[in-house]
Amino acid sequence: MTLNYENQPVASFRKDRLYRFIFVGFGLLCILQATCNISLRLALCSSDERIPDFEAIIKNLTKEGDDLKKKLNIFDSYSRQGWVYFHHSFYYISSLKKSWQDSRDDCLQRGADLIIINNKEEQDFARKFKQLTWIGMSDTETEGVWRWVDGTELITSYWKSGEPNNYKGYDEDCGEIKHFDSEYGWNDLPCTKENFWICEKEVPI
Repeated sequence: MTLNYENQPVASFRKDRLYRFIFVGFGLLCILQATCNISLRLALCSSDERIPDFEAIIKNLTKEGDDLKKKLNIFDSYSRQGWVYFHHSFYYISSLKKSWQDSRDDCLQRGADLIIINNKEEQDFARKFKQLTWIGMSDTETEGVWRWVDGTELITSYWKSGEPNNYKGYDEDCGEIKHFDSEYGWNDLPCTKENFWICEKEVPI
């Protein structure tokens, strides 16, 4: 048996090159894998804003549900007491007649005040009850200067033509809705006269 020792260094060299190639290739694969992992983590971190936070969503929905339940309870409570809801306020329409001041006192006891009419929608709402009703304005402090019960002067008004006029010299210092069939139906009247009245209470619901 004859051994070829001359070819052994060549075979050994080729084997070393193969091992070196496998080692380098494996190393490159590891580096590539690590690079991919890092890139993927960075991509996920940068896109966190686009991933819905379901825990936060559920928390918000629960809070909204609790708020809605609270609002419904408030609405139900006031409705049972005879209040009517309109444009972010509750209104109470009396079934008795009293003087302007007694009417206001009743509203104050209910945590409200006589109605302040700020716009045409509220004026139309107050007219729908088709009653002679006190509203929350007077000129008792300064004759001819009409103010609402919160101290503000009238900006928009719905006086009937010729009103206010202190008819026949009477001291007519309080305001009422008299002509409810007309948009312009306000009238001045002596505060001691008895009328129905409308209370208004702002309740955030």
